[in-house]
Amino acid sequence: MLTLMKRSLPFIFVAAAAGLLLAQGPKQFKRNQGNSASPAKETMVVINGKTINISYSAPSMRGRTIFGEGGIVSKDPIYPVWRAGADDATCIHTDAPLDIAGLAVPAGDYSLFVDLSSNPWKLIVNKQTGQWGLSYKKDQDLGRVNMTVSKPSSPVETYYMKLSATGGNKGKLELGWEHVVASVNFTVK
Repeated sequence: MLTLMKRSLPFIFVAAAAGLLLAQGPKQFKRNQGNSASPAKETMVVINGKTINISYSAPSMRGRTIFGEGGIVSKDPIYPVWRAGADDATCIHTDAPLDIAGLAVPAGDYSLFVDLSSNPWKLIVNKQTGQWGLSYKKDQDLGRVNMTVSKPSSPVETYYMKLSATGGNKGKLELGWEHVVASVNFTVK
């Protein structure tokens, strides 16, 4: 009897572990949670009862040059646009249609990129979602809009994105890093 129990213990353990896994249900897929160098972040705003949120990864300068010649985010022709963060592509979800600086954006999910080679910078709303941040497909662009670019009062160590309500059905998307703050206004339809 003791020998039979010893041989059965591994099977009992495996069966119990499998039962626990099955009881937890199917795995839910989530956005990459980033890493300690570029942690996952989110910004959200509710305007007229409708939620708009952006998920992104927030890298830090850590003594590096970010924009401009020799910067880690450059005008490199291999990567024509910047993923507006790190790791996975930056994603936006909107419960309502938006007008982003004249671009009609239906309710739904999109990825955001920034064209740094244009002057002024352009925010790109792209229909592809769930991809790694360097997997940009221009043919999936919903459109591009000019951003207002300014300089912060002091360098911004950790990249940020911020959604805010500006009154009525209007809002603002702002991003900042190193010596740049770029923004664009939007309207909730």
